Amino acid sequence: MSAARSDDRRAETARELLRHTVATVAYRGGKAVRHAPPGFADFRCREGTRTPALILAHVGDLYDWALALAHGHHTWHDSTPLPWDAEVARFFAALQAFDAYLASDEPLGWSAERLFQGPVADSLAHIGQIAMLRRMAGAPVRGENYAKADIVAGRVGVEQAPSKVEFD
Repeated sequence: MSAARSDDRRAETARELLRHTVATVAYRGGKAVRHAPPGFADFRCREGTRTPALILAHVGDLYDWALALAHGHHTWHDSTPLPWDAEVARFFAALQAFDAYLASDEPLGWSAERLFQGPVADSLAHIGQIAMLRRMAGAPVRGENYAKADIVAGRVGVEQAPSKVEFD
């Protein structure tokens, strides 16, 4: 195999793994935001901390940025949080737009590795924050053996497979 073909295959594999990671964000993020109790969007564990709505808006911004980077542009925008249900819809729409670009034959303006280490990895940290805030707000998300979860590249919308092995 030529070096160019080997590089193309490596980039394709990295892109496939990135798509699976985005599907993982949709699955885990969906669990964290689904069925949030009234008032959760504005919950603060202490003065000066971000609310779940602010965190979720930031995650949406991360995926808008990821899509811009994929197109080869470095564009950032700080969004004002929408009402919770609208912000949840924005989260999934941003994931879908980014995943659709990754699924296309269009070239990546930034490597899959850099897209992962920047916006995607940051989003995973923030999904964890939202899950932790759910527990602190008295509405915990059930734990799960995520290695057994039915996560598939391309499934990045609000509809996700049911949990297989949940535990308290």
